[in-house]
Formats: sequence, structure tokens, C-alpha cells
Amino acid sequence: MHSLGKLEPATCSVPADAAQLTALTEFLREFWSAASLASTQRTTFELALEEVFTNIVRHGTQPGKVPSVEVSLVVATDGLTMTIEDDGPRFDPLSLPEPDITACLDERPVGGLGVFLVRQMMDTVSYQYLARRNRLSMTKYQVR
Repeated sequence: MHSLGKLEPATCSVPADAAQLTALTEFLREFWSAASLASTQRTTFELALEEVFTNIVRHGTQPGKVPSVEVSLVVATDGLTMTIEDDGPRFDPLSLPEPDITACLDERPVGGLGVFLVRQMMDTVSYQYLARRNRLSMTKYQVR
């Protein structure tokens, strides 16, 4: 059993290919187990990972170039941070307007709910563009 304050950060890199979601999910699960984190919170991270990765695959791929995606997990004494980086076109998903969840389904535009859900599920979510890479960091506290 690892101490939450001493577990080494872990990183997994894959091409932005939908088939790689399985490898990323397994990476997350193995880290989760090694860190002895509360199983009740794992689904939150799996859903966030799936949503963000799927958006990169769908919207971040340019003709002739498949972005590289790197997922990092870092445990601190107060929580877990998952950072997802890609070298696709610059895009801040947090700049999207929040969807009107009170509108009728027929009146809502397609898309936009995933980022909204990630923001609701996580305690903090931040975006940076550094060294020509998109970086979305998500933290959830109380993951023990």
C-alpha cells in the first residue's frame, strides 16, 4: 500500500486514436489500485478521461497529423490531479459557454455537455497552452 503523499506521478502517452481509450483506462485503473484510492471516485476520473480524450480524437486531429496525447496522474495529500496534454490545434475547452441544461432537448445544440460534466464532477479544472501543447488539469479532493 502506497502513502498518498509518496506515490510517484505516472504518465501514459498514446496517439489520439479512439482505440487507445482502453489503454488509457487501464493505465488509470492500475494507478488507482496502486494508490489505494477510493473506488467510488474512480468512475469520475474514467468519465472525465473518456470525455476529454474523445474530444481530442474527434476535434483535435488535422489532416495528415494525429495528435499525441499524454495523461499524467499525480496524488497529493489533498487529492488527485489528472492532466491531459495534446499537441493538436490550440483549443481551450473551458472557453465554451455553459450549455442551457434547462432548455428542451429539441432546442439544445449538439455537443458541449461533456466539458460541462467534467467541470461539475471535478473540484478544479484549468487549461493552459504551453510549449505548443494543450494542457487540461482536473483535480478531485477527498479521493481516499
